[in-house]
Amino acid sequence: MHHLTPLSGFFGGALIGLASALLMLLTGRIAGISGIFGGLLPLRATDRGWRLTFIVGLIAAPLLAALGGASLPTPAMPTSYVVIAIAGLLVGVGTRMASGCTSGHGVCGTARLSTRSITATITFMIVAIAVVAVTRHLGGS
Repeated sequence: MHHLTPLSGFFGGALIGLASALLMLLTGRIAGISGIFGGLLPLRATDRGWRLTFIVGLIAAPLLAALGGASLPTPAMPTSYVVIAIAGLLVGVGTRMASGCTSGHGVCGTARLSTRSITATITFMIVAIAVVAVTRHLGGS
């Protein structure tokens, strides 16, 4: 298991904030992953370049860190890929219902003091706490 330190959390948060701020300043876009990825799906999207670069960067960053010697945690996956598929589907549905994901609302929206984003982030947190409580205490994990 990987144990985060306050220093790694600080630098990770600073990098996320810097990337979000630069994207907003340079393109006027919000760094919400679901919106960025969703914009790649239409076949005739005109702004594919920056979106694809952003998504490739998300995937490449930990790979480059590993090549540089950083130890990356191995996620504990449930034994059933059906559970993973259902969870992914539910996250996608929730993202559409909330008009954005945790990165868009939680990082960018709250920084802009958006009431909608603050409400969405509070909802995300309450649901996450409830899911952890149910799965840990009632699910036998």
